[in-house]
Amino acid sequence: MATTWHYFRWAFAFTLCGLVLAGFLGWQTGGAQGAAGFFLVASILAVLEISLSFDNAIVNANKLKTMAPVWRHRFLTWGIIIAVFGMRIVFPLAVVAVAAQVGPWQAVVLAWSQPDEYARLMDEAHLSIAAFGGAFLMMVALGFFIDEEKDIDWFGTVECRLRSIASIQGIATGLVCLVILLVTLALPNRHDASFLFAALLGLVVFQAVEALGQVLDAEAEVKGGAAAGGLGAFLYLEVLDASFSFDGVIGAFALTQNLFLIAIGLGIGAMYVRSMTIMLVEKQTLTQFRYLEHGAFWSILALSVIMFLQTLWHIPELITGLIGATMIGLSLLSSLRFNKRAAREA
Repeated sequence: MATTWHYFRWAFAFTLCGLVLAGFLGWQTGGAQGAAGFFLVASILAVLEISLSFDNAIVNANKLKTMAPVWRHRFLTWGIIIAVFGMRIVFPLAVVAVAAQVGPWQAVVLAWSQPDEYARLMDEAHLSIAAFGGAFLMMVALGFFIDEEKDIDWFGTVECRLRSIASIQGIATGLVCLVILLVTLALPNRHDASFLFAALLGLVVFQAVEALGQVLDAEAEVKGGAAAGGLGAFLYLEVLDASFSFDGVIGAFALTQNLFLIAIGLGIGAMYVRSMTIMLVEKQTLTQFRYLEHGAFWSILALSVIMFLQTLWHIPELITGLIGATMIGLSLLSSLRFNKRAAREA
């Protein structure tokens, strides 16, 4: 049986390199005091990303169980590169490039030379980002609970009723649209069009990824040469990771305006998510703890609601992380109690 060191050795190595690089950047800007400050901020960002991403790792592991081995390997290699560099570096640059109507290189120069202005542009884009992420993640969560084939309930009454309405076609999409309309009505008029467009785009992207996955999986089954869960599942996990990352990327600007320091701190956290995902898959942790997956999806549902509420009020990322950790912790305790009860009855 592989040890914890086996699963987390690359995350530990990346942590060491990242913190050394953060210290070097700090030294370049402010000597020993700058190095210590950058080192501390990078460590805090890494912990923030890990606390926000427990549920991400669990959902990834659940999807990877059904993926073809070759696509599983591609997600755990190329996918993590996209997650670390794409979402933590390219995405913020792309947002600022669009908002400021400048080229990619000019966005890099802006991030380096005018970090305050760069942070302001990112903050202005927060409404659209939260709308997209909230809609996508709410569809992910409801897709898990509103499912006729789901046979295990953690919160018995609530989850049983959600499963009972699964026969109503399009019910999950209808519920999300209702939430979007309610939030749109609560927003000031100058913001409602941007929010509505981004939220509906999140719905469209979710439906498109789901449809693409079904088409590609159907072709694989017809050909008989590959297991279901290929490119469609890969794209689904990438968009899911992006939606999870929105909150961490935006929240990181509350600690520092340095894009490169943010990329280092959040990149370290992303490596631990990858390691946790591999460990959950290979050790089959989700089968050993029957309610752990439920806790992750309740956490996702809570995160989607928080992202919608963030368009109206500021909600600290600490609250988001604590809610996710609490839901997963309670589901783990419930699983342990169930295992003990089952052992006694056996």
